[in-house]
Amino acid sequence: MRWVALTAVAPVAWGANYYVTHEFLPPDSPLYGAALRALPAGLVLLGLRRQRPRGVWWWRSAVLGLLNVSVFFVLVYAASQLLPTSIASTVMAVSPLAMMLIARVLVAERPGIAHLAGATIGLGGVCLMLLTGTGGVSMPGILASVAAMLVSSFGHILTKRWNAGADVLASTAWQLTAGGLFLLPVAAAVEGPPPSLSTPALLAFGYVTFVATALAFAAWFIGLRHLPAGTVGLVGLLNPVTGVLLGTVVAGEVLTVQQLCGLALVLAGVVLGQPKRTGRRGGSRTPLRPAPDKRSAREFSTRNPQ
Repeated sequence: MRWVALTAVAPVAWGANYYVTHEFLPPDSPLYGAALRALPAGLVLLGLRRQRPRGVWWWRSAVLGLLNVSVFFVLVYAASQLLPTSIASTVMAVSPLAMMLIARVLVAERPGIAHLAGATIGLGGVCLMLLTGTGGVSMPGILASVAAMLVSSFGHILTKRWNAGADVLASTAWQLTAGGLFLLPVAAAVEGPPPSLSTPALLAFGYVTFVATALAFAAWFIGLRHLPAGTVGLVGLLNPVTGVLLGTVVAGEVLTVQQLCGLALVLAGVVLGQPKRTGRRGGSRTPLRPAPDKRSAREFSTRNPQ
C-alpha cells in the first residue's frame, strides 16, 4: 500500500493543476505554458539524478518526451482553459480502462476481475459527473481532454515497458527535458515572444512545474514500476475527485447530488482495484515488481551530463 500512497500523489497534484492552470495561467499560450511546465521540471530532476542516457535511451527519451510531455501537456493546458475544472479532470478518469487495454498488448498484463470492475464502476461515476447539464462545456475542450487521456495512457504504458530496470528519476528527467526542448521552438514560431507573467502566474508556474510535474511524474512512474498498470490507472481516478472538489470549494462550481453519487462511485472503483494481500506466504498472484532488466539499467550513464 505504500506504493499506492506514493502513486496517489500524482493524480491529486494533477487534479489541482486544472484549477491552477484555469485560474492563473495565460489562456492563449498553451505551447509556452507546456514548455515552461516541462523544461524546468526536467532540469530539477536532472540536478537530483545527474545521469545521461546511453544507447537506445536517447531515442526512447525523445519518444516518451513527445508523448508524455510535449503533446500531453499542450492538450491538458488547452482542456484546462476551455472546460470547467470539474469537467476537465473528470474526462481523464476514462484512462484506467485505456491503460488496461494498452497494457494487455504492450506489457502482457492481463487485467484482473477487480481491476475491470473498479474501472467500470469508476467510469459509471465519471458519466454521472459529466451528465449534469453543466453550462459552458466546450466540445473542443472535451476533444482535447479525450486526446490527452489517450496519448498519456499509451505513453505511460510504454514507459512501464521500457523503464524496467532503468533509473526512474533519470528517465523521467530526460523525458521532461526532451519534451520541453521540443516545445520551445514550436512555441516561439507559433505564439511569438513569451507571454509576460504576473506574480500570481509565476507562483502558479512554480506549483505546476515542481509539484504537478517534477514530483507528480516521479511518483507516477515509480508507481508504474512497482504496481500493475490496472492498479495505477485506478489510483488515477483521484484526479477527477480532486478536480471536482477543488472546482466546488475554491472555484465556486456547483456540486449536485448526481455528482456526489458519481464521486462515491469513483472512490469505490479506486478501492476495489487495489492489490489484496493473501493469507498465504508469497502474497498476491500478480507480481508487483517486474523482473529487472540489466541492459536497461546500464543504459543510463553514471557520469554527469555534459
